[in-house]
Amino acid sequence: MTMSNITVFMPSVLTLIGIPGLESVQCWIGIPFCVVYLIAMIGNSLLLFIITSERSLHEPMYIFLSMLGVIDIALGTTIVPKMLGIFWFHTPDIYFDSCLLQMWLIHTFQIMESGILLAMALDRYVAICYPLRHAAIFTHQLITQIGAVVTLRAAILVAPCLLLIKCRFQFYHTTVISHSYCEHMAIVKLAAGNVRVNKIYGLLVAFSVAGFDLTFITSSYMQIFVTVFRLPQKEARLKAFNTCIAHICIFLQFYLLAFFSFLTHRFGSHIPPYIHILFSSFYLLVPPFLNPLVYGAKTKQIRLHVVKMFCS
Repeated sequence: MTMSNITVFMPSVLTLIGIPGLESVQCWIGIPFCVVYLIAMIGNSLLLFIITSERSLHEPMYIFLSMLGVIDIALGTTIVPKMLGIFWFHTPDIYFDSCLLQMWLIHTFQIMESGILLAMALDRYVAICYPLRHAAIFTHQLITQIGAVVTLRAAILVAPCLLLIKCRFQFYHTTVISHSYCEHMAIVKLAAGNVRVNKIYGLLVAFSVAGFDLTFITSSYMQIFVTVFRLPQKEARLKAFNTCIAHICIFLQFYLLAFFSFLTHRFGSHIPPYIHILFSSFYLLVPPFLNPLVYGAKTKQIRLHVVKMFCS
């Protein structure tokens, strides 16, 4: 098989160019990215500290929230430091295996976050629709098992993407990735060969996870709304509904950003590449930034402990 002179055999180092078309202003773009990252890290760390230190918050709702905080911290740390290194310190090179590891971690954490949102929806469903059975169903053992299943599901589903790239592709058209982080399709597009299998598998994973999780999350909240509206007392309805507001806000912003990013990539061929990359970055960085702010503002118990911490 004859390969062209520009084809590279098993590159050891790849180059991330950041945001193509905005290279001249990347140093300024890095400032809001850094601010969002710092707020996300501080906010989620504060949530974790409050939940772990207050025994009254050792309930399923808050334990799932702490899992979400850990995922958000890990996801932001996987992406932003390297991104800021590209923007500020002109260090675009990344080892090929490190790039694959970053890709695997990013997509694993995304699927894990979706799984935790599903677990939180089911927890609210049982708490509101079957309150007398909630403590018996959502035991600490079940919560641990849910955390393990969510983690294993994500890791196993994403692993074939990594293996398909590592084992199927030996020749690459270029070592330059037109992106600010190692995303699955951004890496696949570099390969010189048939990439259809990789594309199909990536789409199958995305649609299967989104379809499964969205179906059960939506059905859970529909049952919750039906139950809440049937409550005889207005105060009881408001209390039950208020416990779900933060969950609904987090659920909507996570999946709306995901769908908007997907639709932009799928149908926005005429849109400049930097728009695609900015939206995909927002999809990854906005949820870790908003999650602690939403729960801190909408959850009374957490809000009271934050005020107590800073005012005592």
